[in-house]
Amino acid sequence: MAYRINKDDCICCGACESVCPVSCISEVEDGKREINEDQCIDCGSCASVCPVSCISQI
Repeated sequence: MAYRINKDDCICCGACESVCPVSCISEVEDGKREINEDQCIDCGSCASVCPVSCISQI
């Protein structure tokens, strides 16, 4: 299962993007981040560093 970012709760800090081992997180609209679900390896690194817990498994 891949991870997904709840864009309504994202605070645009970028912490998740910097820890992703496969670089599948990118900046989209208004500084929010998005996870490419096809590239995500389900490691959970992003979810563990999110300060507002807006990343969860699909």
